Amino acid sequence: MAAVAFLLLFFGLLAAGMPIFLVLGSCAAVLYLVSGQPMVGLAQYVIDQLNSTTLMALPLFVMAASFMRVGGVAKALVDLAAAWLGGVRGALGLVTVVACTLFAAICGSSVATALAMGTILLPAMLERGYPRPFALGVVAASGTIGIVVPPSLALILYGIVAEQSVPRLFLAGVLPGLLQAAAFFAWVLYAGHRGNYPREPALPLAERLRVTLRALPALTVPVVVMVGIYGGLVTVTEAAALSAVAALLVSLLFYRGFRWTRTLDVIAEGLRSAATIMLIVATALAFGHWMTESGIPAQLVQFTVAHGFATWQFLLAINVLLLVLGCFLEVTATLLLVLPILAPALRPLGVDPVHFSIIFTHNMEIGLVHPPVGLNLFVLSTISRAPVGEVIRGILPFLALLLIVLGIITYVPALTLWLPNLVFGAS
Repeated sequence: MAAVAFLLLFFGLLAAGMPIFLVLGSCAAVLYLVSGQPMVGLAQYVIDQLNSTTLMALPLFVMAASFMRVGGVAKALVDLAAAWLGGVRGALGLVTVVACTLFAAICGSSVATALAMGTILLPAMLERGYPRPFALGVVAASGTIGIVVPPSLALILYGIVAEQSVPRLFLAGVLPGLLQAAAFFAWVLYAGHRGNYPREPALPLAERLRVTLRALPALTVPVVVMVGIYGGLVTVTEAAALSAVAALLVSLLFYRGFRWTRTLDVIAEGLRSAATIMLIVATALAFGHWMTESGIPAQLVQFTVAHGFATWQFLLAINVLLLVLGCFLEVTATLLLVLPILAPALRPLGVDPVHFSIIFTHNMEIGLVHPPVGLNLFVLSTISRAPVGEVIRGILPFLALLLIVLGIITYVPALTLWLPNLVFGAS
């Protein structure tokens, strides 16, 4: 009965339009009061948890994403992909997949990727005669790659909550992210030939090299991050700071998407986004602390073991749960709401936490494009002024591909664990 009352309160507040950080904070306060758990020291606990050097990487990566989104980096990556994919039917759809993958490897945010690429590529595809549902679907789906390839903001949060190495989690997301991009690329190639979509002119080699040379400054940002982290030169947080500085310099000196005088405006926009995330994290930490003290994770393990659930059955049930939650909650809220319950149960049930991090984030990817509340659906609807229903029609083939990739990720753990184990050794 208490669980039902909590769910009614939680979803009732969401349905009333209350911001998610207030929903989480209100529910945590109610749970503490009803259960009789002392709230003494809760504020200090939350402050202590927020005082994390790793958590500082979040606002810095968000800042880097803001610089790149308005600074011309996105257009440079689009031009690079277009230069090498000319002459193929549906080339702009393929450009979208490749450019979103490259941009995601720089900014780590799905919504920022969809917003930046949608602003550039949607008008171009519609002008060239692509069906609007297809154009909306490929941008919305390709934007989700940003949540799993490094540097992923969701994986940073996962590492903090589940107490896992963030560099190891970053590496775990590389092959699954490439698999997803390859699946999208193959589908767009097929759809382009089936629908007789337009071809883009094939550029001469000299022009391709010129465009590639112009895109090199944009590509230095992920190189700085990855070489710094895996070369042992900097921590994840220091790499995030370097990415923000590099993104600012690249935007100002090479692409000139905004002037020095607008720098403070772009920083303010990034700070607003980062503050939103940190508010959600703070209230979710309070909820997670109550969850841990209540003993619910231990009860979950006991229930699962007592009923003889196999590991594959447990993972199937969790996938279904996360897909349902993804229909109603955004990524950060779902992660911080559910992970404190599941993280202590993983090892006893034979699930590698690093493998589970990619299962979790891939479910969150699907949630971003899953009706009725997929955030990327509304981002693309806003950009294009198209009805959300039209975006949903365009996303359906990609949604099927995402579910297939989820099955592969879930039941082929080597895909996720091979690279981090190669670099860091078996955990």
